[in-house]
Parts: sequence; structure tokens; C-alpha cells
Amino acid sequence: MKPAAALMLALVAFAVAPEADPRYFAFLREIHVAETTRQTFLVVDADVFEHARSDLADLRLYDGGRQVPYKLHEARAGSSSEEREVRILNLAAVGEHTDFDLDMQGVPEYDNIRLRLNAKDFVIKAWATGGDAPRGKAVAPSPNTLYDFSAEKLGSNFTIKLPSWSYRYVHVKLGRGVTPQQVLGAAVSNLQENRAFYLTIGSCRPLEPKPHQSLWQCDLPEKVPLDRIAFEVAPQNVNFRRPVSVQDDRGEQVASGELSRLRTRRGGTDVVAEELAVRLGGFCSKRLTIIVENGDDAPLGIGAVHPQSFERRLYFEPGSASMLRLYFGDAKLDAPIYDYAKIFHEEAGAVPATLGATTLNPAYTPRPDDRPSSERHPAVLWIAMLAAVVVLAGLAIRGLAAQRP
Repeated sequence: MKPAAALMLALVAFAVAPEADPRYFAFLREIHVAETTRQTFLVVDADVFEHARSDLADLRLYDGGRQVPYKLHEARAGSSSEEREVRILNLAAVGEHTDFDLDMQGVPEYDNIRLRLNAKDFVIKAWATGGDAPRGKAVAPSPNTLYDFSAEKLGSNFTIKLPSWSYRYVHVKLGRGVTPQQVLGAAVSNLQENRAFYLTIGSCRPLEPKPHQSLWQCDLPEKVPLDRIAFEVAPQNVNFRRPVSVQDDRGEQVASGELSRLRTRRGGTDVVAEELAVRLGGFCSKRLTIIVENGDDAPLGIGAVHPQSFERRLYFEPGSASMLRLYFGDAKLDAPIYDYAKIFHEEAGAVPATLGATTLNPAYTPRPDDRPSSERHPAVLWIAMLAAVVVLAGLAIRGLAAQRP
């Protein structure tokens, strides 16, 4: 056993993670830095996606021979923290209004209140004031409009938006149309309203419509993740709600959503809301077909359809360098690990850098074959295994012969 085991172990080589080296990147792009003393970012475009690893793990910044740390960041909109249910106090009818207090104990900061209402087909105003005691005096900038249009199938909104507050109590007054018995609960959250930035990729064109359907086809760069599809709908189209389905080049549905625009006035209150995008969550495909279900209504006046990807940004500190290089195209590299990325903070005044055209790396040299010997020479491995089997069989036969009387 011991000679065979030693032989097998000698043939197994452990792969070591390769180091980044400018010689082994197939492509490069010049980076022009506008202000060397401020945090800078560059936007990864479709050309980088085309030639880099799909996860962008092989991107490296260099200032001469020095590697520059960076943070790869998606420019998404702010995400809401987890909702927390809060207690409702002093729920009662005061004149024609419904009044109550919300106890925010244990919630350090909040800017959204979502009510649970057992009410249909209404439009009301909602006023909010905050304080360290019930019926506080800090007034929200403007009343919120809450509505439900179940009869028209135009959706609902039960959310009160606030400044970023930390008051212990919030007093809420609802306009006529919702009774105290219809207020079932409330939950609060803290939503960071960061703006999302998108990169338009590919192009879309209308197809011959079908009965009750409008069709569009989009041609896309295959390796760029698609995060949403935005629609331009003529302003005269109002008060609509149309289901949308997105299919890949094999006819399989990969996303769905709704296009809607609500502009109406009920009881002296204006209601304005719209949703003109369908989200896909980073899906990649060469071609998509978009189907808008019109039902028995006239088709929407869709002027254009824009496939979009979140901007993938590389943030870095240029130091004194006004010219850097972005290297990519080394499939064997793993994602880098930088202290800069661990403690990264996006600065409000970060400056965009300019990317030059993609060029072949003039110093490019293919990496040496560093695969384990078992992969580079599979025949040797099989011969060794057969030899080990023969050795083991011989030892077993000798053992059996020695045990005969």
C-alpha cells in the first residue's frame, strides 16, 4: 500500500492561484483622470464585458507597474431596510377624520410608513406629525395621497413618505373615506433614496402587432447583464395598466411586469403615479421579445424601448497619476482582495474618468500551462493507476500464498 500511495501522491499537483501580471492580459484601455486629488470612477461599458470575464474578476488598474486598488460597485437605487411592525395607539374618529398615534419604540430612524387598510376604492389625504410625545408638533413637509382603485384595476398606495425622522411617536390623521375600523396595522422602514444610474445597451425595434398585443424585439450584447427595460409612452396615454412579458431567443419567459400611469382627480385630490419599466435582475441574452398585452384597449403610444444595465463602476483613488491603464482578458485570475474595497465609501463628489478605446496588449504573453500534471498528462496518471493495481494485486496474491498450509 505504501509504495502505491506514495506514487499516487507524487503525481497530484495542487493548483496555486495565479498572480496578476500585465503581460498576461490580452487587452488594455487608457484611463484619463480629470482630478487626481478626488475619488474617481470609471464606468464598465459593453466593450469591457465583451472581452473580460463574465464576473469582471480579471479587471486590474495599473499606474505603471503598480497595481491600483479599486472597488467594483453597482449604481443601484437605495434599498429599503427591513420593515418593522409598530403599535397603533389612540385610534379613534375625530370629526370626519381618523386619528391615531404610532409608537416607534425600538426604531432608530425611519422615513416610510406603510399602513394596512381594509378599504377599497378611495382617495384621501394623510397628514403626519412627529414628536417625543403623542400628537407631536413636527409636521411633515406636505400631506401624502393614499388611494385604492380596485374597481378600475389601477392599483393602490398606502405608504406615507416622511423626512428621515427619529421621533418616538408619529401622529397620523387620515382624510374622510377611511374609518378607524379599517386601519388594521402599520409598518415602518428607512429607505435610502439613492439615485440609480443606467447604461443603455443594445437596441429595440417594433414588430408587426398581433391582435390584443404590441411586440418589440431587442438585440443585445450577449455578455452584458440586463437589469431593466424602460418604455417611453406618449404623455396623452393616461390611466392605463398593461401586463408585459419578456421572452428570450428560445421563447421562454424570463421576466414579467406591468406598465401603468395614473393621473386623476378624486374629491379635489390629485393622484399621480406611473411605472414604465420592467426589471430583469441581471439577465444576459442576445435577443429578447417584449409582449405588451393590450386587451380590448387601443395599443399604447410607445415611442421607444430602452434595454438598460446598472452602471458597474470602478471606484479608485488616483493619487498623483493622471493616466492609468485598465487591463483585462486573463481568464485564470480570481477577483482581487483590497483593503480599499473593504472600507469603501462612495463620496458625493466622485469624478468620472474617461476610458480610451480597447486595444490589444502589445506585451501580451500567454500564461504558462500551470495545470496539475494529472490534467496535462492524463496518460501518465492512468499508467500509474494501472501500475498501482498490479502492485496491489501482486501483494494480495503473495499474502494468500503465504497463508496456505
